[in-house]
Amino acid sequence: MNRELLSLCGPLREALRRTEYTADALLDALGPQAHDALGRNEPVPVRRATRDAGGLGVLTRLFLLGDDCPATEVAAALAPVDLDHAVAAGLLERDGDEVRAALDLRPLDLGAGNRWVISDLDGALRPRQTAPDHVLGVGHASLSLLRGTPTAPAGSVLDIGTGCGIQALHATGYGTSVTATDVNLRALDLSAATFALNDVDVDLLAGSWYEPVAGRRFDRIVANPPFVVGRARVEHTYRDSGLDLDGASELMISRTLDHLEPGGTASMLASWVHVAGEDWRSRVASWLPAHGVDAWVVQRDVADPALYVGTWMRDAGLDPRDPATAAQADAWLTHFEESDVEGIGFGFVYLRRTDEVSDVMAEDLRHGYTDPLGDEAFGYFDRVRWLRDRDVLEHRFLVADSTALERVYLPGEEGWRQVVARVHRGDGPNWQHEVDDLAAALLGGMQPGGLALEELVELLAAAHGEDATDLAAAAAPLVHSLVRHGLVLPDGVGSDRFPAN
Repeated sequence: MNRELLSLCGPLREALRRTEYTADALLDALGPQAHDALGRNEPVPVRRATRDAGGLGVLTRLFLLGDDCPATEVAAALAPVDLDHAVAAGLLERDGDEVRAALDLRPLDLGAGNRWVISDLDGALRPRQTAPDHVLGVGHASLSLLRGTPTAPAGSVLDIGTGCGIQALHATGYGTSVTATDVNLRALDLSAATFALNDVDVDLLAGSWYEPVAGRRFDRIVANPPFVVGRARVEHTYRDSGLDLDGASELMISRTLDHLEPGGTASMLASWVHVAGEDWRSRVASWLPAHGVDAWVVQRDVADPALYVGTWMRDAGLDPRDPATAAQADAWLTHFEESDVEGIGFGFVYLRRTDEVSDVMAEDLRHGYTDPLGDEAFGYFDRVRWLRDRDVLEHRFLVADSTALERVYLPGEEGWRQVVARVHRGDGPNWQHEVDDLAAALLGGMQPGGLALEELVELLAAAHGEDATDLAAAAAPLVHSLVRHGLVLPDGVGSDRFPAN
């Protein structure tokens, strides 16, 4: 453990508070345009905006832009931190009268007030080669998992592969106790500093996958594991598992249930290969047991092999024109070709431990949405629990307030002709389901305190000259699907989203 860095955290926290090096203060100081430029790694607007920002401006240029700054200015901004102590701890590097950051230190608002996160520098503004034990900062994947993690109060929380500690830090806001693991000892050093800097208590354990918590169970598990799909080798611990293709995701998904308390849930990022002639949904479902879990697998994107390899090569700071890099990329793509890999899927996996026959839903969610997915996952599981062992034909339903019926018409020979009708949920994941006119009429008949679904089907069949048995056979799975996605809800449940209790 880096004792020097840990001992620095107390005075460093004092300095960061004094200079108001926080997410809100940074946005106020920069303004929206310069703040957006910072997100695009464009330093000039940020430097201009921080000229008169005092200590906050110095720390912004030092840690967020990677600028060389006068040692006297840094010393004043970081007081009571001793610069020699900061250099010895690995936070700063000194070159004569100038100082530069040796680590990334940035403020974030995770939804429960400001936090600070320490990680390795990413090379975006000061190019550098990525070390094998590089500790990734808060990137797009980390932020998407933060937004996709349920935050309902929990007892014990486990973060597998904590990295810089961002998911575990987030968990301290909703969990009573938090445990974090990582196989990378440098990650444990930097995450320990992150936790100390924020004055939170997290139990840090060294080891691979679930080995450090063998025999233990948790109420909540969160994981952003090294899920990069490739050859069975480790070049960067933050992304490579050493397992072939999507073996890391298979390991995480298949073993998580053993470490969940009854009713416990897991939220994780994962990747899976699309193999020629194989349904990716069946592949992921095969990693789960036939009994004891409700699973919701949400595919957010699919990349073709060439794009996937190129993206991760650039992520490692490698020049694609370099012959060694080209050879590495060629070997990677050859492995994909030999394994019949046509694409690589990426998304969220949500699991809930039950004592029932497993219910596994794997589906695409590639369109845009704005609401956080975490609470939606709990709502989804609660709707699945309601549907289990119920005959929907015997129950009354309502169309959710956020659900709209849309009809699309195109010009035809005799005027406008309808080409599609669909119900669209206007919140959450913005689900859409195509429906025919009979289904639209069925939904229109769903009223508070109204008829059961079976009675609505009988009326609809009589009005349109349809066979009631055939119509019921079509209506039941439709309503099941619409309830799963929150477009239609049981009458009298008392909530339009089944939020977790």
